[in-house]
Amino acid sequence: MKANYPFPNRGSLRATFTAGAAVLIFFAFVPAIAVAFVSLTNLKGLPGLPTEFVGLENYFRYFSPARAADNMNAFRNTMVFATLTTVFQMTLGLAIAVVLNQKLVGRNFYRSIVFMPTILGVTVTALVWSLLLNTNGPVQAVLNRFGTESAFFGDHNIALYLVVLVQVWMSLGVTVVIFLSGLQAIPEDLYEVASIDGASSWQRFRFVTIPMLAPSITANVLLGIVNAMQSYQLTFVLTGQSNKSTQLLSLQVYEQAFGSATGAQTLLNQGYAAAISMIQFFVVGTITFLTMWYLRRREAAL
Repeated sequence: MKANYPFPNRGSLRATFTAGAAVLIFFAFVPAIAVAFVSLTNLKGLPGLPTEFVGLENYFRYFSPARAADNMNAFRNTMVFATLTTVFQMTLGLAIAVVLNQKLVGRNFYRSIVFMPTILGVTVTALVWSLLLNTNGPVQAVLNRFGTESAFFGDHNIALYLVVLVQVWMSLGVTVVIFLSGLQAIPEDLYEVASIDGASSWQRFRFVTIPMLAPSITANVLLGIVNAMQSYQLTFVLTGQSNKSTQLLSLQVYEQAFGSATGAQTLLNQGYAAAISMIQFFVVGTITFLTMWYLRRREAAL
């Protein structure tokens, strides 16, 4: 076997990276540039209507006082949703990964059970939880036995938190797998040395496991933030588009681009939807960059 396998010469290396770059440009950069251009137009969702260049009008419209309340509500819900989802995924994912990394009977079976919700898909997951948390469902029957009841996703006070619960349940498997990969890469010698030095179980976890899991923590945090801030399908299926307590930026984009349940007026706002998408891109990019910068510094410190 040659030492420079799998690229025996620079020509094949250049061809491989050129092909990869072409695919990335075609499927990522070109659509992004197209969305940025559309955000500067009044593109409508009806065929045959002219499209005009309107400059920054869509952005001014988004930040106008008339829409400030709804847009701020969506932004606040998005931040709460992303924060809670990421925190719970990280905490539960790490705890479950530590348990499943032990020598347990049926360990692979338990790992499969934890990962199973990930492969169900958004629609199936949402329908399952809609049946469980239906006003005539099994959870309601349990509450009735204690003399209480709930509207669940119809309750504006808890609807967003229930969506967070379902999002965490659905995405937890990937978080656990990433943490398990990091845990299995930690040399056992480090734990043995720490035990010889008299370190307790908590001290071994704090000063050995956590520092060695720093790259896994960074990956999980970034994935959690990006997925939560761009997710709208789960909220759409569970609570619909008109529920202000669960309105998200990503759901706003869908509503403006493809229409709402209250009428067809939003079919005329695809240029405005593109502007919201660009604002969301800026928010997600800024938060992701700052998070990565902070976590990379923490990795170096650990």
